[in-house]
Amino acid sequence: MLYYYAHTGHKIGLDRMKRAAALLKELQTQGVEVRLLVNDFRAGLAAKEFGIRDSVTIETVQDIDVIAQIGDSLIIDSPEDDRGRLQKYCTEYRAVFRFEQNIEDMPRYTETMLKLYCQDELCISSVIIDNIYFEPIQKKERTLFFLGDADYDKIILSHKHFFEANPMELLLGHYFFVKYEDDLAKIFSKLYEPEEYTNLIRTSSRVITASFQTALEAKASGAEVIYLKLDEKSENISDYLTLNNISVIDSLDDKSYEKLEGVASKTPHPTKNISIIARNIINKITF
Repeated sequence: MLYYYAHTGHKIGLDRMKRAAALLKELQTQGVEVRLLVNDFRAGLAAKEFGIRDSVTIETVQDIDVIAQIGDSLIIDSPEDDRGRLQKYCTEYRAVFRFEQNIEDMPRYTETMLKLYCQDELCISSVIIDNIYFEPIQKKERTLFFLGDADYDKIILSHKHFFEANPMELLLGHYFFVKYEDDLAKIFSKLYEPEEYTNLIRTSSRVITASFQTALEAKASGAEVIYLKLDEKSENISDYLTLNNISVIDSLDDKSYEKLEGVASKTPHPTKNISIIARNIINKITF
């Protein structure tokens, strides 16, 4: 059995769950028995919308061995402090894979790293996009704004004047509260429920988002994409997006946005490589 632990929450959203769902479905297609582990019950419910019927909720990354057994394999996508558990996992499990947390992050034991810039056989690409986003579909002329599944600091509401001056349609996040949604309804002409995520990302002609995963998925679908960089920690992420012809802005202001209006992307969308990533993982599990 291969277990995939994805850390999510009302402050950080569901990006890790979305790429977990994409990879787990591909691994299942290639004959691997898999199970999703999440630290948040809401993430488990949302995973069903992305094709994962069953998941297990645990407290933290330190509790994986409550579920996994000696000889299983494990993928960890989490920024949590494992407090020494990673060494134990690398000793007891057949193979351990871990997503990098920053560009300087290196293997600490025998785990295989999933990295944004992977240039040799010692690591695996962390750029994971569900195959559905590469399937041709008719676009609708709209500018869709999706900050992410969480807006703990009410960033959208604090920029109400920007959105009033630049009409867009809003895709709500799974962690938005009802009262907050009521406030946002006064700003945007149209609001969409989180369950409409996949269809909207695939069919929108322009997508503006602070989610790295969403930016990749929208680009794969052929949309014009603008990524909103909210902190300096995402510097290597924004560099990667720029290399893939995804526009990056530092803030929601009229001047930055006006520079990008009407900018059409001619560059091909990201490479469809999820089957290769899955095979690389399988090769290490069966070695």
